[in-house]
Amino acid sequence: MYTLYYSPGTASMCVHQALIETGAEYRLIEVDLQAGEQRDPAYLKLNPGGVVPTLLIDAVPFTESAALLMTLATRHPEAGLAPPETSPRRIEWYQWIVYLANTLQPAFRSWFYPGDNSDDPDTQARLVPATRRKIEGAWTRIDAHLAAQGPYLLGAEFSAADLMLIMLMRWSRNMLKPATEWPALRQYAARMKDRPSWKQLYALEGLTEWT
Repeated sequence: MYTLYYSPGTASMCVHQALIETGAEYRLIEVDLQAGEQRDPAYLKLNPGGVVPTLLIDAVPFTESAALLMTLATRHPEAGLAPPETSPRRIEWYQWIVYLANTLQPAFRSWFYPGDNSDDPDTQARLVPATRRKIEGAWTRIDAHLAAQGPYLLGAEFSAADLMLIMLMRWSRNMLKPATEWPALRQYAARMKDRPSWKQLYALEGLTEWT
C-alpha cells in the first residue's frame, strides 16, 4: 500500500499516473494548497519543503517527482515504466527524466512564481520573457526528438519519462504558445491522452482542463 499526498494538476500528477499504471494499491490524501495545508506542521514533518508530492512507502515519506517515478518503475518492473536495468536505453531513460526535472520543471516554477527569484518587480518582469524562451526552447528540442525518434521519448517504448513530459506540457496550456503548437508534441499529447491511466487520473483528481 502506498499513500500519495497530492494536489490536482500539480507536480504530484505524474506520480499519481505512475501509480495507476502499476496497478498497485494506494490511497490519496489531498493537500489543499490554496488553504495553505502544505505549510501545516504535520505535513512539514513529512515534506520539509512544503510541496507535493509526498509518497509514503512502507509508511516512510519520500519526495521529488523524478525520484518517485524512478522508484516506482524499479519497484514495479512488470508495469513497463522503464527499460530493463541492463538495457542501454535505461541510461537514455534516466537522461530524459533528469532533463525534464532539472531544466523544464524549474523553468515552469520561475514562470508561475517569478517572485521566487527576486522581490524587485522590474527584475521579475525581465525574467518572464527569458523564462518563456527557455520553456519554448525545450519544446523545440523535444519536438525535434519526437519527430525523428518518436512516438515516445524512448521511441516505440512508453515509459515513466512520458508521464513527466505530458504533465509539463499540460502546464503550458495557458501560455501564449503552449506545447501543442509544436506538431510532433501535438500528436504526442493526443496519444498520451488516450491512455486509460490519463482518463482515470482526470476522473480521480477532478480535472477538466486540457482534455
